[in-house]
Amino acid sequence: MRIVIPRETESNETRVAATPDSVAKLVKMGAAVSVERGLGLAAGLPDTAYADSGATVVEERRELLQEADLVLRVRKPPAEEIDWLGSGTIHVSFLDPFRESELLNRLAERGVSSISMEMIPRTTRAQKMDALTSQANLAGYVAVLRGAAQLPKILPMMSTAAGTILPSRVFVIGAGVAGLQAIATARRMGAKVEAFDTRPVVAEQVESLGARFVKIDLGGESGQTEQGYAKELTPEQIERQRQGMKKCCADADLVITTAQVFGRKAPVIVTSDMVAGMKPGSVIVDMAVDSGGNVEGSVSGEVVSIEGVSIIGDPNLSGRVPQNASQVYGANLVGLIEDFWDKDSASMSISPEDELLRECLITHAGEICHPRFKQQTQS
Repeated sequence: MRIVIPRETESNETRVAATPDSVAKLVKMGAAVSVERGLGLAAGLPDTAYADSGATVVEERRELLQEADLVLRVRKPPAEEIDWLGSGTIHVSFLDPFRESELLNRLAERGVSSISMEMIPRTTRAQKMDALTSQANLAGYVAVLRGAAQLPKILPMMSTAAGTILPSRVFVIGAGVAGLQAIATARRMGAKVEAFDTRPVVAEQVESLGARFVKIDLGGESGQTEQGYAKELTPEQIERQRQGMKKCCADADLVITTAQVFGRKAPVIVTSDMVAGMKPGSVIVDMAVDSGGNVEGSVSGEVVSIEGVSIIGDPNLSGRVPQNASQVYGANLVGLIEDFWDKDSASMSISPEDELLRECLITHAGEICHPRFKQQTQS
């Protein structure tokens, strides 16, 4: 089986789908691996390192993809490149399937078996493949560094001959993977941290990291789905949440928002009046900017100032540490391939009936096979 890894084409994407280490593991399994020249340069990974790991470095992108039995990427494929793939090719990447119905149709028409890394289930078997978690972990770390760099003050308490500098106050909204990592990072840097989540079950995790869990009575049902994601709130619950968080935001020097609802637009939970109530010089990092944003006024790819408050809307935060982001993503992909690898034929076999693939296989055998997206494209 020939596994190919092309360069990413989006201008702000520094991550890659394979590192020299993950390539070496694929070669050891019996795969023939080809990479596009310059694949890892943005992550500081030279072509020579891939060649030394057993990969063939290919100059021509179209030729590379036409030879593929299995394509590994970070982002969804450019539409014009789908026609370069042969029928029966397996394509694995983040696909953004909730917003890309036309792309899914084109993959199905071409006969490509596509696996969406967003849809990997959160099960014990799939832990080693869970790319959303591995990337969110790094993003939570980077969010604190970005916020700290923007602040006009330091995070830790410091005693000096000129007096004591009090620690900065950090408020983290959402205690999922990214939020917990942000809490841990801010605490390690010496900040005083508070956090809120709609799922009371995470309070113990927040407190175990040395932060204070903020309790807000939302009324009605809240909690988490079977996959561990926060349940979507009603408009009334969102308003209660905003009012409960208003004082925490006003007291904070740095606010980090991580709230997302899987497959839907992120809820706006920090409104313009909440921003206006914050101290001049305060900073907000909107980690949900890629899916619509949690903060009213945040702009993807920009740092905007509103009422003296800086709102950071950096997309792809994990891409700011591309070596580690590529390392863990490459390991996620190897974990996926290993699970479906046939040693005798040295190839990856696809079975739509497999319980794991039922969740993440989107197109197969000339059709959109995932019920959720089949219905979406037909409506």
